[in-house]
Amino acid sequence: MRYDECDAAIRGLVDAADEDALHAFGLATVTRLLAADLIDEAGADDLDEDAWAALAAARERIATADAGELRSHLDRIDEGILADGDMDPGPLIALSALEHWTTYLEGHRRGELHELALRSVEEVDHRVSAALDDFLATPEMAAEYARIRQSLTG
Repeated sequence: MRYDECDAAIRGLVDAADEDALHAFGLATVTRLLAADLIDEAGADDLDEDAWAALAAARERIATADAGELRSHLDRIDEGILADGDMDPGPLIALSALEHWTTYLEGHRRGELHELALRSVEEVDHRVSAALDDFLATPEMAAEYARIRQSLTG
């Protein structure tokens, strides 16, 4: 499967999923991405002290926080970004995942969960470098695609 086919398949899965499956998928995915080593790739000079504290609070409360609380954490993180456009891909994936989840909680737009799924795919690609013309060739990428499919179809 090529990357564009994988992307389209994920979009179809998100479009067809019911609200319960979407919420469970989104929460599991953002929790996985925030718990991954992605944040550890950030340099100490990427975020100020308050942004690090906000990120830690968001990670700790991801399962119970509402959209308002997460948006407050994201605002603090945004204000405390010190990296000048050169943050490593890992932290960018994690912060983007948190943004997509928060935005989904605010408006229940399915497109946010499609983007969250793509961040999850990017996280795997960040670790194993999948080929664009045979995107599911690595066991790790095939497993992530299967996880997404299973989560969204029940």
